[in-house]
This record gives sequence, C-alpha cells and structure tokens, in this order.
Amino acid sequence: MNVIETEIPGVIIIEPDVFGDERGYFEETYRLERYRELGLPDFVQDNISFSRPAGTLRGLHYQIAPYTQGKLVSVIAGEVFDVALDIRRGSPTFGKHVSVTLSAENHRQFYIPEGFAHVMLTTKPDTIFSYKCTNVYSKENERGIIWNDPALGIDWPMQDGLTVLEKDQKHPTLAALQSDPKRWEELRFV
Repeated sequence: MNVIETEIPGVIIIEPDVFGDERGYFEETYRLERYRELGLPDFVQDNISFSRPAGTLRGLHYQIAPYTQGKLVSVIAGEVFDVALDIRRGSPTFGKHVSVTLSAENHRQFYIPEGFAHVMLTTKPDTIFSYKCTNVYSKENERGIIWNDPALGIDWPMQDGLTVLEKDQKHPTLAALQSDPKRWEELRFV
C-alpha cells in the first residue's frame, strides 16, 4: 500500500496493493488495523452512489456537530474528479482544497477528514462511488457550499451540461457562509 501526503495535512491519497492475473485482480480495500496505523479513525457507515450520466455532481457537502464526518472514498466503476475543501475555522489551510481523480483503473482511495466539504463529479458514465464514513448521515446537520464558487479556484474538468440537484445549486459561497454568524459558528470541528 502506498500513501501519498497532500498539501493539506490529514488529507491523503491511498493506493492499495492490487494483485492481478489473467482472471482479473484482487484488492484488499480496507483492514481496520492497517488504517488505524495510518492514523485514520474508525468508520461506522458505508455508502454507495451510482451515477448514470457523466457530469453528475454531488456536493460540496459537509455535516456539523455532533454528526461531523470523515470519509474514505473510492470508485468501483467509472471515474470521478473528487475535491476536499478545508472549512475548519482557524486552520492555516482554510479555504484551500485538494483534488484527485479516482477511478476503477487507478484503485486510489481518498481520505477526507472531518472539517472538510466534499464534492464529486463523475467524468465517465455509469460510475459507482463508494465511501466509508466516521459518523452516520444526519439530514438536519447536512450543510453545503456552492460547488462553482469562483473564489475556491477549483479547476473543474467539465462545467457545462452537468447534472446537479437543485439543493446543490442553492448553497452559499464560502464568503457568504463566513459572513453569516450562525453558519460561521457551526464551523467548529475541533
């Protein structure tokens, strides 16, 4: 297993060992002890999403206390452009992001700690996206930031013809979130 540190401490890319032969391949996607040795927390919920068209965008989502979530994400089929945005108040990397392409071919995993907003954009059709979460989903505690906020500087591989839910088109910009005292107060992840 290869671990790649990113420019934001705590956000890592994991390349699991893949053993292939003429039949296909075998990959161990998770072992509790090994991931604990990396300093990752335990996971309590697994999710899978299926996106039929390329250009399906889901995010930028995050959850507030007491339901903050860290995520270990990967792609089972297809490909995604995946982004973690640091929204931890007081963090030296607040407002910075890390992006990575995850695919069935590269087998990469992406760990996104608590205190980050997360978005994925499918770049191939019929994509199956898997994620392990450190806390359960809570609709009441889910929040978001508009995915195409120009101040974030995310270099999207595509922007036209996307499939985006109406709720994800109505999230505030990061600056608007900072200027809203209630929402700003919610960004306490430590």
